[in-house]
Amino acid sequence: MAESRWLKPVKKYILASEYWRFTRRSVPRAVLAGTFIGIFLMIPGLQMIGATMMAIPMRANIPLAAAMTWISNPFTTPVFLIGALEVGSMFGFQTDFRAFNELLASGASLREWSDWLASSAAPSMVVGLLVIAVLLSLVAYWVSLIGWRLWVGRRWRQRLAREGTIF
Repeated sequence: MAESRWLKPVKKYILASEYWRFTRRSVPRAVLAGTFIGIFLMIPGLQMIGATMMAIPMRANIPLAAAMTWISNPFTTPVFLIGALEVGSMFGFQTDFRAFNELLASGASLREWSDWLASSAAPSMVVGLLVIAVLLSLVAYWVSLIGWRLWVGRRWRQRLAREGTIF
């Protein structure tokens, strides 16, 4: 894989073990990067590439960052999009929910959805997705950071109990 001509520009990152290990710093960073890109960038093929590109300067675990993009899937995407429109409207951007409901009910084509997004709904959607992505990725970061610490603490207690040296 490291000899591929397509991967030559990123060869040093592929070979660096810090991007592939699970450490107390790399795991929460990967969760943050993957969650943010997974929610904000709603294009499935580009999500993993975006998470990888964000993970490299953050020195995060690349596989975990790519896996976290799956937070947006066919079941959660409508929730994020409707929530983004609602959040965007709270920031003063115009959102036509009536047109959205009509498109949804009529089984509109991709072209009709694109026309609707290119209208006044796009700023609302972008701002809403950005706010939701930032907030949820920060929550996910802190949950993974605390979860990591609890997991390591439990492992240490188990190890000390096995060795019979309990403080």
